[in-house]
Amino acid sequence: MEVFVCVVERGGFSAAARACRMTPSAVSKLAIRLEARLGARLINRSTRAFQLTPEGCAFYERATRILADITDAERGAGAGEQPVGRIRLNTSASYATHILAPILPEFLDRYPGVTLDLVQTDMVVDLVAERTDVAVRAGPLKSSSLVARKLGDTPMIVAAAPSYLARFGEPKTLEDLERHNRISFGYARTVDGWLMKKGTETVTVPAVGRVQASDGEGLRRLALNGAGLARLAAFTVREDIEMGRLVPVLEHLNPGDREAFHAIHIGQGGPLPSRVRVLLDYLAERGRIL
Repeated sequence: MEVFVCVVERGGFSAAARACRMTPSAVSKLAIRLEARLGARLINRSTRAFQLTPEGCAFYERATRILADITDAERGAGAGEQPVGRIRLNTSASYATHILAPILPEFLDRYPGVTLDLVQTDMVVDLVAERTDVAVRAGPLKSSSLVARKLGDTPMIVAAAPSYLARFGEPKTLEDLERHNRISFGYARTVDGWLMKKGTETVTVPAVGRVQASDGEGLRRLALNGAGLARLAAFTVREDIEMGRLVPVLEHLNPGDREAFHAIHIGQGGPLPSRVRVLLDYLAERGRIL
């Protein structure tokens, strides 16, 4: 199982052989024996290509978790259950930049046996397909087999750089937004637009503009440089507003909605690996949105 995982992660038999200090033929024979034992082809082989079959992908996911659990068990039996191993964490660029980066050194000092593989994206990913242990997600959660731990919530603010407002003026009404560039996300979201007050109602205003970005931090950087108006999470722009780099607009039309953040993981019906558990506990302790 360890050799098979090494083959997948190194991208071939020769590279795995070097890592495992074996010959390529010995690695290949182990893979063939494993396939015979399982009764399924795990790898499609050719002289130029290496590709996992669907069965190989599924076996790899389970194998990495099993090997990590074995490592945890051995460490726990011999060294007071000190967490050890790699954690793959998927999070938005905004959370990574403003919340995670300042607290990460303390986590690494606290758990020297743990390594972190950080993947930044605002898009929702399949935790199994992306081999993700923990994901930090913004917005409402759909019902699923995922287990969630809330990390707080944040108000939303429409803001723009002083340079943009000097050129195009400050919007005062919903109608004024029609002549402004509204920087938007470049992918579908649960709420595809800006929530704004219209009288006693809350309406959704389309975020239509000439620029789109794939993550909230990209929106913030565009707004800072005067590209247009952006609706951003308050925790990402507090310092910018305090320093005068961004100016809130249309606050009288802000409905006061808040965006929730959760740390999620796959529910396995049993105890979590200690490396995953300590990260979840640390995020709940130090990684909350305030």
